Amino acid sequence: MIDFLTSPDHYKHWKISFNGRVASLALNIKEDAVISEGYELKLNSYDLGVDIELNDAIQRLRFEHPEVGAVIITSGQERIFSAGANIKMLGQSSHADKVNFCKFTNETRNSIEDASDYSGQRYLCMINGNAAGGGYELALATSHIILVDDGATSVSLPEVPMLAVLPGTGGLTRVVEKRRVRRDRADFFCTTGEGLRGKRALEWGLVDELASRSNLENAAFKKAESLAKLSDRPSDSEGILFKDLERKISRNSIRYKHVTVDYDRELRSATIMIIAPIEVPPKNIEIIHAQGCDFWPVAMARELEDAILHLRFNEPELGTWILKTSGASQNIAAADQAMYDNSDHWLIREITLYLKRTFKRLDVSSRSIIALITPGSCFTGTLMELALSADISYMLDGTILDSDIEPATVRLTNMNFGPLIMCNGLSRIESRFLCDNKDISKIRDKIGEDLTATEAENLGIVTFIPDDIDWEDEVRVAIEARASFSPDALTAMEANLRFGGPETMESKIFSRLSAWQNWVFLRKNAGNSLQLYGSGKKPKFERERI
Repeated sequence: MIDFLTSPDHYKHWKISFNGRVASLALNIKEDAVISEGYELKLNSYDLGVDIELNDAIQRLRFEHPEVGAVIITSGQERIFSAGANIKMLGQSSHADKVNFCKFTNETRNSIEDASDYSGQRYLCMINGNAAGGGYELALATSHIILVDDGATSVSLPEVPMLAVLPGTGGLTRVVEKRRVRRDRADFFCTTGEGLRGKRALEWGLVDELASRSNLENAAFKKAESLAKLSDRPSDSEGILFKDLERKISRNSIRYKHVTVDYDRELRSATIMIIAPIEVPPKNIEIIHAQGCDFWPVAMARELEDAILHLRFNEPELGTWILKTSGASQNIAAADQAMYDNSDHWLIREITLYLKRTFKRLDVSSRSIIALITPGSCFTGTLMELALSADISYMLDGTILDSDIEPATVRLTNMNFGPLIMCNGLSRIESRFLCDNKDISKIRDKIGEDLTATEAENLGIVTFIPDDIDWEDEVRVAIEARASFSPDALTAMEANLRFGGPETMESKIFSRLSAWQNWVFLRKNAGNSLQLYGSGKKPKFERERI
């Protein structure tokens, strides 16, 4: 089982240090500390285990260290930054493992950019040795790249000429979209295995600054200090500690405090239930801060994120995720209101951004998502995002026979109109109606109202509203149909339908780049190249352009 829970005490590959308002993350790979057997992590190359630690470190820096305004990413090894993803690891991995690995590393890189763009915690990269492939892609995720100018150190994306694959963690997209490198120069850069050094790398925009080896650390720290001064993060506030997540995993279920997951292996589905807080969440920021990671939105996001990652990597045959909620809607509404009222506080900002990133993980997961809204559900505000993220949603119209539970309702809050945007830059409601302002204005007018099934259907925020007589059959048919279709066709269809509207750098990475890399990984050319790498043998390519 691949486990995504870790902490700094258990890191094998990263070292965190602090100097005033500047933190440093140094990559110093322990070669034999691999996530599976059959390879060693030479030249600061990495596997999934390295990125699991990096993801944890990024989260903790945001929540546990509000005083940090800038983070330097560098290497703890002499004259080597990172050789990127370990090739032997990729060569022996299954197709699913390769694709999931690229997706997770992309999400980790995106979280670096999210911190720089929205958290006031700017990342920069100090490249003290060769940065190749995924190593340079890690640098590309930062806001400022300083390269040692020693005549030997280079940056490169050698995947196409050397491995017959693509820079799978956003390299192509970030070079032209983020760094605005001219297309012809980018083409040359991505087809030369040795990469570019010093002056030319700077002139072409592949790095932002050069420094001699003797002045490299000083130049990086000065730049980090200048970025930290621009941050609005408080230097005199305490962070909140991420305690160990309580979790019980069995063959057919996962149990957290606020999230449960149950498997139906015959129907190849997983039912994810999110449970509302039993008590009304606090609205006072001092009490919220004191609750720390026990504050319901934080606790729920941590649990849901872990469940999503666990299902992605460890349960690939559970192709349909069924989303349910349970509990008091007013408690969700109260939590949303507390976050809205304190939205200018650094901690609330981080919680909101964490929820945004967690729901994005749901959006880009290669699973069919069905939301079921029944009496006792609490699809309100933040949790209404689950229904809006679903490929299809069913809401029971009326009550269940012989039940005294009130009919299901849904409720919108301010959280549904901007704070939790998708990777296309739109809220899920905007994405649903592709910015039809007339429809969106009607929906916004309903903020705070408990909407019946008929009202929700008329507004277009649910798909179907069967009554008690038809409910069981319609839901069963929908789930059984999903289990009968080709998983590959469903993945492609869903990814095409989920991200309508404008393209952003992030949506291009997940929809365009990921689709092509997925396809490339299946081809014999890539398979042969990855397996022959380091053997001295040259691969023989199939020459047809497909």
